Amino acid sequence: MEEQLSTDLQPESSAPARRWKDRKRYLWPLGLNPPTAVFLAIGLVWVSHQIGIGAVAPVWWWIGPLMVYVLLPLLDVFFGPDGDNPPEEVMEWLENDKYYRYLTYAYIPLQILSLVTACYLWSATDLGWLGIDGGLGVVSKIGLAITIGCVAGIGINTAHELGHKKDGLERWLSKVALAQSFYGHFYIEHNRGHHVRVATPADPASARFGETLWAFLPRTVWGSLTSSWRLEKARLERLGKRPWTIHNDVLNAWLMSVVLFGALVVVFGIGIMPYLVIQAVFGFCLLEAVNYLEHYGLQRQKTASGRYERCTPEHSWNSDHVVTNIFLFHLQRHSDHHANPTRRYQTLRSMDGAPTLPSGYGSMIMLSYFPPLWRRVMDPRVLAHYDGDITRVNIAPSKREKVLAKYGAPE
Repeated sequence: MEEQLSTDLQPESSAPARRWKDRKRYLWPLGLNPPTAVFLAIGLVWVSHQIGIGAVAPVWWWIGPLMVYVLLPLLDVFFGPDGDNPPEEVMEWLENDKYYRYLTYAYIPLQILSLVTACYLWSATDLGWLGIDGGLGVVSKIGLAITIGCVAGIGINTAHELGHKKDGLERWLSKVALAQSFYGHFYIEHNRGHHVRVATPADPASARFGETLWAFLPRTVWGSLTSSWRLEKARLERLGKRPWTIHNDVLNAWLMSVVLFGALVVVFGIGIMPYLVIQAVFGFCLLEAVNYLEHYGLQRQKTASGRYERCTPEHSWNSDHVVTNIFLFHLQRHSDHHANPTRRYQTLRSMDGAPTLPSGYGSMIMLSYFPPLWRRVMDPRVLAHYDGDITRVNIAPSKREKVLAKYGAPE
């Protein structure tokens, strides 16, 4: 009976699929640019020395932040909004097209190859084949660490995509992708913590109105870590197990990082350790900066029963720009992601009624680094979203009296 039902449905689901075309289908491989950036940098350094402009060559080791903070915002402005949603009748077909998931798998070996290449460059004492006398200077090494940190941070997004899936292989790959940034607990906290408490004061990954990025970072990093441990400890206790076991998904994810970092130090020497730390810290801070802007000030209201209302598209900031959509596998369609957490990136939709950021993630992350500018741009948008009712906003407790005094409460 099940076999017959499947056969009956196939023509209905494949016919509209043939008519509808994913305009981004052959652009999605561009999402693999971040983990290959270091190889582009090597080529540009080599060419710079060959054509006699070796003095500017060190700039290319900073190609990661140049891409995230300069190139991406410019391309978002040039190519503009996306707005291309798949029709409902093709969703099942599109969801099951394995072409899309293989692209996310491909990110991980490229990510690891980039990290290994960076370790070689940090430790090499003779880079004459690149036109460099001796090894890299400290500034170039730091630039390379930040570039690799961008790969790690965007790799957390790949881990985020894979970690939501039910397939065991994809969940394992998610933890592999997190190993570079030593942020394996994100696998637990995001799925079972953030998605339950999003846009509430209890969520460490939901930024509050009046809270700067620099105050948010330590709160979310520590809060996410401790929350993930509590969640996993409670799960194991329900199974009659103690938390100090290899079956603890926080511990076994961290163990992957220990093995990875240990192997790299054994091969390339202890001198790479400071740069491994820099890239990991920059990587998870880049992820948390994205968390900061995705739910800033938004709050789910409590119902008459005292429970928080169901998460809706109104509780996530969206930014549907085509270029960043490709680079981040539709992460900017965040409302649909929270409404449908297991939905694959290619089927996420831009949703009407969702609050919208004024620009793409690259420029908004940069704006968040400057709190006065961030507040000038975002605070009026939060208030407008709640029709001027400041009491419905998720306000930072330390700023609550000052915020209420400034904006007042409606009668």
